[in-house]
Amino acid sequence: MFKNTARFAAALAAASTLALAAPVTAHNHNHDSQPNIVQAAAANDDFETLVAAVQAADLAGTLSGDGPFTVFAPTDTAFNALPAGTVDTLLQPANRGALTNVLTYHVVAGRVTSDDLIHLIRDGDGHARIETLSGDTLVARLNNGNIVLTDNADRQVLVTNADIGTSNGVIHVLDRVLLPG
Repeated sequence: MFKNTARFAAALAAASTLALAAPVTAHNHNHDSQPNIVQAAAANDDFETLVAAVQAADLAGTLSGDGPFTVFAPTDTAFNALPAGTVDTLLQPANRGALTNVLTYHVVAGRVTSDDLIHLIRDGDGHARIETLSGDTLVARLNNGNIVLTDNADRQVLVTNADIGTSNGVIHVLDRVLLPG
């Protein structure tokens, strides 16, 4: 569950100043012709559950804003692999705090490409610690050339498709849902 709503609000307000544990290369390209993160996810049939969750948590406005944000986006298949009833429970209004915590655990401030992640992993002697907007940390590693994230539940999650560019950030597709703990 999200422990401190004020901390979350402050994190979103300061999202442009939050960073990874190590420096990230800035990418200042003109992305005006691209959809924003929410629009890109909504246009992809693999992200129906993610979009519904973002709307239920009232994060669509934030993730449609200037950003930039990096979203590690689980597919519908990833959400369906959670224990039965988990998604339905999280989508209930009474569980909005827990849902917000799960979703913000999938978001990093800044535009972080796969190249940026690979550089951070190499500079970090094989791993990079990444602070998410929830205030929790992910650990990124390379496994056979693929980026793998380890969540607080010690689960390994594969980035299956990287660098989907949007006007306000980048999306990396995941094969599982990251769990904050």
